[in-house]
Amino acid sequence: MSARFGITIRTLLGATTALAALLTAQALASDAARPQETPLSMVNALHTAFGDHHARAVHTKGVVFEGTFTPSKEARGIVREPIFTGGSLPVIARFSDFAGVPDLPDNDDGASPAGFAVKIVAPNGDDFDIEANQHKDFIVATFDEFAVFLRAVGATKPDSPHPNPVEQFLAMHPHAKDFLGSLTYPDSFADAAYFGVNAVKFTNAKGKSVYVRYKFMPRAGEHYLTPDERRVKSGSYLVDEIAQRITKGPVEFDWYAQLAGKGDKIDDPSTAWPDSRKLIKLGTLTLTAPPADPEAVQKTLLFLPGQPHPGVEAADPMLVMRNTAYPISLGQRQ
Repeated sequence: MSARFGITIRTLLGATTALAALLTAQALASDAARPQETPLSMVNALHTAFGDHHARAVHTKGVVFEGTFTPSKEARGIVREPIFTGGSLPVIARFSDFAGVPDLPDNDDGASPAGFAVKIVAPNGDDFDIEANQHKDFIVATFDEFAVFLRAVGATKPDSPHPNPVEQFLAMHPHAKDFLGSLTYPDSFADAAYFGVNAVKFTNAKGKSVYVRYKFMPRAGEHYLTPDERRVKSGSYLVDEIAQRITKGPVEFDWYAQLAGKGDKIDDPSTAWPDSRKLIKLGTLTLTAPPADPEAVQKTLLFLPGQPHPGVEAADPMLVMRNTAYPISLGQRQ
């Protein structure tokens, strides 16, 4: 996270095991009493962490491109959704930094995990939306926990006494601490793998169902920066690089479905599925140019990754919350 919202990654990772022991009883009581988050409270929690900029509440800084989606024949074996049964379809895709700050420097701690959102424009108007992050799991298991973390970020100031609210949260959420310590930073939006951490249920034409998570692999290969390399990059290096790259040729990603295996958690995005799980290629995304009016597109572009489609339904409750919270954020940025 940027020091501009009061904390740094170094501060976030300062919680100790001893503090975790001291807070156990208090956390158990608060977990039991915590109310379930609503879409509005979730959006407000994002504003608490990053400020209300009348823009996207999170992944605020980004860049959009147009292109095509070409489905693979293998996809038809696991899902009956029409976008996988025909020819190429138009798409609009958005790369973004993580935090909810419009002018966040691309080399800031809070820029990771980068985001990749895709809208496949279906002929029948049933657009197919996907949202993925440049990390194979999520910081916490539920949106309730995520809201608590965001409020802790908002409450932690440079002069907050230790243990500050974020340190207290991380002491009781060891995976969140590990997550923040394992973030990577790509040298280009086009050189990163992206993961749909929320599981969906696929059903094929024969009625057979499987649980999957999405994975996008860059045709250009994966390339990430060392801390020293990132430190000397400009604050717009990701946006500038992808804009220049796409003038020289298309940016391509292969889209895969990772199939759940025995024991894999369907409703817990904080737990990554093993890399050994089978991958089925769903198709290829080819991005070729920015839209004619990028700013107008950015203002109205809405992704609904939890929307049901023929043979596709949300399996992780977090997708349902995303689907209902994002329209609220859209209304606030108009």
